[in-house]
Amino acid sequence: MAIEQELTRVELLQADDVSKYVLKNEREILSIMRQLVDARSLLSARLVPGTDAFLSAILRVADDGRSLILDGSPDVLMNDRIEQAAQLDCVTQLDKVRIQFRLERPVLEAFGSTPAFRAPLPAELLRLQRREFYRLQAPVTQSLTCTVPLPEDDGNGRELTLRIIDISGGGVAIAVPPEGVTFAPGSEFTGCQIRLPDSAPIPARLVVRNLFRLTTRNGVEMLRAGCQFSGMPRGADEVIQRYILKIERERSARQRALG
Repeated sequence: MAIEQELTRVELLQADDVSKYVLKNEREILSIMRQLVDARSLLSARLVPGTDAFLSAILRVADDGRSLILDGSPDVLMNDRIEQAAQLDCVTQLDKVRIQFRLERPVLEAFGSTPAFRAPLPAELLRLQRREFYRLQAPVTQSLTCTVPLPEDDGNGRELTLRIIDISGGGVAIAVPPEGVTFAPGSEFTGCQIRLPDSAPIPARLVVRNLFRLTTRNGVEMLRAGCQFSGMPRGADEVIQRYILKIERERSARQRALG
């Protein structure tokens, strides 16, 4: 799954450093909103509750610094639905950083000759930098997995084979089951094996750093555990980097062929 393209919502559940992702300072949030206005950044706004969404932009920060003016929809019926929404779930980008926030109780008003909505400044904002959240996304045509051994009280133990969402030389993100196993920041899993195409399994110890809930546009949810490699054998990082370069070259070649 191309997470970056199909993803509609990211929710941080746990992290070893929440402040790295979640911004709550009002002055800093205002600064980012003004930057979005200056950059004329488009954003996707999804109505909550519901699945309706529309493209919009922040037209300006109100003079009081406490509310935002958001571009409305050219569809009158959509504007009616927006005005009835409890929240707008907004996703945009600023300097290649994913920005996500929720606006409460949008109120319809005119902005010049076009419809617009006023909403209070969000209380918090989620920022996801590419180098921290997105690494090489696993190709849909290849199966990248991570085997995680789980000891049981009876001493027998069992193994989970989990799908790799993305990978880098320093860590991996895996899709984890919603229940039955705890993937909390600080948890360590020893004896894991990273399985890449055309290479021997790579032994690794994984340290969980964060846990996100991802929701795709079609409503499918999954849990994503961001893990750091620890105690990797010599040469393992070279194997991973070679794989990453190979996939990136193949993607670049396909893009050139299409362009």
